[in-house]
Amino acid sequence: MISLHALLAADPTAVSFVSLQGLLDGLTVGLIYVLLAAGLSVIFGVMHVINFAHGELFTLGAYFALALIAPLGGGYAFFAALLIAPLLVGVVGVAIERFTVRPLYGRDPLYHILLTFGLVLVINDLIYIVWGTGNRSFTRPEVVRGTFDLAGFTFSAYNVFIIVFGSLVALAVWAALEYTRYGLIIRAGSQDRQMVRNLGIDIDRYYSLVFGAGAALAAIAGITIGGTQQVSPEMGMGFIIPAFVIVVLGGLGSFKGAVVGGLLVGILQETIIRPNVPSLEGIVIFLLMIGVLLVRPQGLFGSEAPENEGGALLTGTDGGFLDSDTRLKLGIVMVVLLVLVPFGSGWLYSGYAVTLVTRMLLWGLFALSLDFVMGYTGLVSLGHVLFWGLGGYVAAITLINVSESVFVAIGLAILLSAVAAWIVGYLSIRVAGVYFAMITLAFAELFHNVISDLDISGGSEGLFGFSAFYGIAGVGVDLTEIEVVLGPVILGGSSLFYYVVLAALVGSFFLTRRILNSPFGAVMKAIRENEQRATFLGYNTTVYKRRAFVISGVVAGLAGGLSALNSGIITPSATEWIKSGEVIVMVVLGGMGTLYGPILGAFVFFGLEAVLMDFIGERWRLVLGTVFVLFVIFLPRGLVSLPGQLRPLLSGGPGSKPTPDDTTPGGDD
Repeated sequence: MISLHALLAADPTAVSFVSLQGLLDGLTVGLIYVLLAAGLSVIFGVMHVINFAHGELFTLGAYFALALIAPLGGGYAFFAALLIAPLLVGVVGVAIERFTVRPLYGRDPLYHILLTFGLVLVINDLIYIVWGTGNRSFTRPEVVRGTFDLAGFTFSAYNVFIIVFGSLVALAVWAALEYTRYGLIIRAGSQDRQMVRNLGIDIDRYYSLVFGAGAALAAIAGITIGGTQQVSPEMGMGFIIPAFVIVVLGGLGSFKGAVVGGLLVGILQETIIRPNVPSLEGIVIFLLMIGVLLVRPQGLFGSEAPENEGGALLTGTDGGFLDSDTRLKLGIVMVVLLVLVPFGSGWLYSGYAVTLVTRMLLWGLFALSLDFVMGYTGLVSLGHVLFWGLGGYVAAITLINVSESVFVAIGLAILLSAVAAWIVGYLSIRVAGVYFAMITLAFAELFHNVISDLDISGGSEGLFGFSAFYGIAGVGVDLTEIEVVLGPVILGGSSLFYYVVLAALVGSFFLTRRILNSPFGAVMKAIRENEQRATFLGYNTTVYKRRAFVISGVVAGLAGGLSALNSGIITPSATEWIKSGEVIVMVVLGGMGTLYGPILGAFVFFGLEAVLMDFIGERWRLVLGTVFVLFVIFLPRGLVSLPGQLRPLLSGGPGSKPTPDDTTPGGDD
């Protein structure tokens, strides 16, 4: 690539072209970001909903436009689609608000994150079912094709169209917010919803329109970007994270912030980062996001998030019909059954069953790690995959470059995960609620971008082909070379590793359970139930939460290291943000704040995957996402609360059925 200095030396006028072209590209990208981030920011400002499904609505807009343009043969049908498709997506947005988001009002805003993550799975699979897996493209009208010359420079007609059209849309939204009664109520509600209610205005009636308008803006962004690149079902995944960077930078809930943040990020990308240090693009952007969250969490133009706007995170129940001794005995029975799983391989069921249960155990360990901090301190980490991925990479790098000993590899994975968790926790726990969730997401994305470019981590190809033995200083055994014969049963390498994973899960469960039954655990539970009261009693809650976060990171690092040993490969896909969402699904599905509930959630998650793939193939996430959405709405305490929910019906005795909105903290394991 020719540097700017070389161009300037060859032609002194080249710098003007480079700067102007970069600015034009930056405005183009920036205005697409503005359209996407504005709807996201307005929805949060009024409803305090962080909508992870916003990227799928962005994608849906592009596909609706494709469906309208293709039958008409392109041309000016593009402009018709630019008007009709956003209205259709807006209707989808209204339906989402009325039937899924509305039942969650009054709960902790973090439940909206959980709900909309489930909607990501549903909408994404619906797009695959309707339009297939291939990439598509639609034809732009002749008037916005090609280039034109002006003042000695050459401009892309479509880039100019995006700048003009995007500016007009942003201006129209700003005018609606500033000069209409509807906008006045929205702005007032974003600052103080209770005050608006006290004035006799039912602001809840406006929520559907706000959500629909935000969805329509996302659709417009999807259509405009669809004119420059191919439309694919995964396109929303690539744009939603930059959109979150922008709304954090500008300020959650601030339309002005979304505009300034979108333009700033777009211009910064196209004029400084990509021309000079393209490999650092993701790193710089996420460092900027982390810096803003640390210095000014509310962003450049945002206001402080209201405290205690909704209820608390709902933990699992105390087991319904079962007392603690019965639950302990049942747990022992379950462990014994798990011990017997490899003995049936090959004659009761195929060897795949051992592979599947091993995966369940690994993710159960990962879910246990997240539940330790989320279920007992209320810290929802959207970046917990950082420690899972770090553990896996450290183990693999150690086996390749340092020692083939599993003990050394796992020991270093645990140690470095602890260090990373302390650093992330030290920086992140100074903010709370949705800001904590966003900053952990930023750290995870930063790690993902770094690990994808490092030579020692194998770059985008990852690491594979590493071998390991169980010993130290060259003395040990290789599980792949051992066969244990027990009558008709032969336990080989994968079956023996199964027991290593099972031992790690059982050991971690009892260790974390012991911690929770200690004075330290009592303070954690006090923080979960009422952090302010714990502070008044003299406890430094920040220190306790940081220590809990470190323990959680250690267990996640152990799970990640064992996962790398199990598969024999580790790639950047192991650190994608969506895996943090999946483990949160498992925690909520099973029942947070119980330790055993998330393990159950992991088994149900992968059990449903295995069963559904046999019946409906690759689109199993549609059913799983629907199940998760229903759980968040109707059974937020998870599967472990089901006996308590059914108890009045089964016993026929007195007692009221617990409702999803009951915010009384549940019992522990």
